Amino acid sequence: IPARTMKSAGNFSIYDLKTKKFKKLTDSKTEQMNIKFSPDGKKIGFVRDNNIFVLDVETGIEKQLTTDGENHILNGRFDWVYEEEWSIIDGWQWSPDGKSIAYWQLDERRVPEYPLTDYTKTHPKPEPMKYPKAGDPNSIVRIGVVSLETMLTRWMDIGSDDDIYIPRIKWTKQPNQLCIFRVNRLQNKLDLLYANTPTGETRISLTEESDSWVEIEDASLNFLSDGGFIISSEKDGFMHIYRYDRNGKQINQVTKGEWEVKKVLGLDEKNEIIYFTANEKSPLERHLYSIKLNGSKLTRISREEGTHNINISPDYLVYLDTYSNKSMLPKINLHTVGGKLIRQVEENRVPAYDEYRLSQREFFKFNTIDGVELNGWMMKPVDFSAEGGSARRVESLTSGGDPTKKYPVLMYVYGGPGSQTVLNEWDRNILWYTLLTQKGYIIVSVDGRGTGGRGKAFKSITYKNLGKWETTDQIEGAKYLASLPYVDASRIGIWGWSYGGYMACMSILLGADVFKTAVSVAPVTDWKFYDTIYTERFMQTPELNPDGYRDGASTTHASKLKGNLLIIHGTADDNVHWQNTIALVSELQKHNKQFQTAFYPGGTHGVAGGIVRLQLYTMITDYILEKL
Repeated sequence: IPARTMKSAGNFSIYDLKTKKFKKLTDSKTEQMNIKFSPDGKKIGFVRDNNIFVLDVETGIEKQLTTDGENHILNGRFDWVYEEEWSIIDGWQWSPDGKSIAYWQLDERRVPEYPLTDYTKTHPKPEPMKYPKAGDPNSIVRIGVVSLETMLTRWMDIGSDDDIYIPRIKWTKQPNQLCIFRVNRLQNKLDLLYANTPTGETRISLTEESDSWVEIEDASLNFLSDGGFIISSEKDGFMHIYRYDRNGKQINQVTKGEWEVKKVLGLDEKNEIIYFTANEKSPLERHLYSIKLNGSKLTRISREEGTHNINISPDYLVYLDTYSNKSMLPKINLHTVGGKLIRQVEENRVPAYDEYRLSQREFFKFNTIDGVELNGWMMKPVDFSAEGGSARRVESLTSGGDPTKKYPVLMYVYGGPGSQTVLNEWDRNILWYTLLTQKGYIIVSVDGRGTGGRGKAFKSITYKNLGKWETTDQIEGAKYLASLPYVDASRIGIWGWSYGGYMACMSILLGADVFKTAVSVAPVTDWKFYDTIYTERFMQTPELNPDGYRDGASTTHASKLKGNLLIIHGTADDNVHWQNTIALVSELQKHNKQFQTAFYPGGTHGVAGGIVRLQLYTMITDYILEKL
């Protein structure tokens, strides 16, 4: 997951731009991470051995600001589940004046351990990792502010309940004021606390509650000089930007409409302009927009169709745009903030692609039996057109091909809450999918209910019932495809990874009369085996929602298997534990079901390393060719 693959660790040096020489600053045998310059550039802060240190760049003198860090007391860094589910690794922040540091402390001593074992050794020994499964105790979190002068920590008052989350903190533009996001265990209530850092006293500035969950991941908070702020919220049914005064009173809703703000990139306070990405043009695309603080002059800046990932300069004069679409490799361009092209940074020209007959994705829509419109994409064999034609020609769903010929279909699914696979962007699996289309397969993906881009109601229908509507809609998609004149209804398969692996299992079990074959990689098979933050956000706890956990477990439905099932898992998967596949295998065996498994010794969630990935996809391909 991105949060855990971006850590910095080890010794560090600085590079003098004038002398063009490196100066080594630390010489430690232990891990050092989260390394940052102070606002004035004269000091460097970092985490070593679960404690926070500050180093004077000129003298090289270190100060240790915290001393209670140990094996399971983490200062300035996070435990596994915070990194994974809140997507944060940097557990401390310089104050704007550089005189103090705000930081998280996590005490994970009460968190249960899961043993990761290397079975390739003669005498395997488990390596325990702290991993809270649904319903388990979490780490106890505290927010401290430590003074560089006194080296003393003042703890902020975040309430007496220690069964909470603090997913974000941020210094405001007011002196000695820290904003703290406090979220309850069920994640359906968010409090924005303003802390007076010299005293630790806090007050609630804003509270948001939901009948499902409060979306934190996309809540982009920006402060104004007058003490006010902007923040994104789904409270009107779609993710939009709101402006509040310093007391938490709403001034205005800045953006509105049946579309979603995806990321607030920044606030140009001088010109009263907010820059953000959104899917206003289409749920399938992401574009750069600007809007005035008062909600006027909404402007789409990016023009090329597709998905745009934006990095905007701190002075809001230029932006770097990494974009792609269904038929174009990612490109990187530098633009003025008005959208004018300055230069092409990376054309990403691959001549081989011009010669290679790539299958192209075409988008389609269909209605479920209960009238819900769903989005999908399809890749047909490159010679599908009855007229021959160009390999890049986009055919309509009802055209082309030998009217008597019927093609097998492989569906790709992810399906997790808020996710999307049906996007107008380059697909990294296009070469593999093209290989399969050359073998005569049609490739399809459908975003069912519960996925993102279409508002809160569409997404949160799965609340407390993970696996129900997502699986229903994959089955509905397969039935729709079966109705097409060129699809062989007896040869429809599905594959997925992680949540998609879960969906592949659920689909072939609950859609046994629709799906012939399924390939499931690293699946969750019972939500009681997955972590607290993710699982309880959508399912509450096993104690509060026993029926949802039972019905949403593929292990519950093992007796329904009729088709071909291949389950793949890495034995050292620290995210979705191998335990999940073992549990499903056990249930399938109890019901005398025939299936295939493949285990990757030492394999993590991505099953990568050396030639392993090639071996994996070769195995999946051969299985599809044989069983579908």
